[in-house]
Amino acid sequence: MAGVKSLSPYQPGKPAEELQRELGLDRISKLASNENPLGASPLVQERLQASIPDITRYPDGNGFKLKAALSAHHNIEPACITLGNGSNDVLDMVARAYLGPGREAVMSQYAFAVYLIASQTVGATGVTVPAFGPDHDMPFGHDLVAMAAAITPETRVVFIANPNNPTGTWLEADALQAFLDVVPEDVVVVLDEAYLEYGDPSEVVDGTRWLSRYNNLVITRTFSKIYGLAGLRVGYALSHPDIADMLNRVRHPFNVNLLGMVAAEAAIAD
Repeated sequence: MAGVKSLSPYQPGKPAEELQRELGLDRISKLASNENPLGASPLVQERLQASIPDITRYPDGNGFKLKAALSAHHNIEPACITLGNGSNDVLDMVARAYLGPGREAVMSQYAFAVYLIASQTVGATGVTVPAFGPDHDMPFGHDLVAMAAAITPETRVVFIANPNNPTGTWLEADALQAFLDVVPEDVVVVLDEAYLEYGDPSEVVDGTRWLSRYNNLVITRTFSKIYGLAGLRVGYALSHPDIADMLNRVRHPFNVNLLGMVAAEAAIAD
């Protein structure tokens, strides 16, 4: 109980409607949560309308159709895919599967707050490594050399965001691969790529290229940003099948809702 009370709850951006009530405003352009202002694709909206009669049934607990679509999209086996209620859910699965009292998770300063919350929730210690200073070529970015040095025998997970929110920084491919080369094989490296599609492909590397090389690598993605499905909460992880098996052991039943899976499958196709 004491450990839970020491946690700082995640504070999401306020809904526009709440700000309208508080401030007496008629029009608000909400930027706090990085939501897609263009909305979901026409095919997504069409498929959602067609699926309304099906909401009386539980969704496919294994997400067969969505996994098949992701498998084709990433050219990866379905056994390497773990579906989540947003990528936040997958990050929480990693913490529950690999962390606990006496274990450590390494992360950068100014990274996604959920990394620390998920780690502390299961009783693990979050080790926050200072980010680069304001005068660095990548101000407030991840210092991978310092993060590698922070790994101890108790470390079980390293969280990395590329690109990183809220700093807008990214990691060069050579530096990231050099980091992966020195991380012990029993340490899971989570590469959070929620904002990958917003980066220049010539600068921001797609981490899936390394999945066949590093069995301890987990790539997390979301449909909340570029696909405009934040309200439906769909994310996923790509990893070695052994890691996917561990994540699925702690995954809650029916964790992705029916309409979310329909929309995500349509978003990939459109």
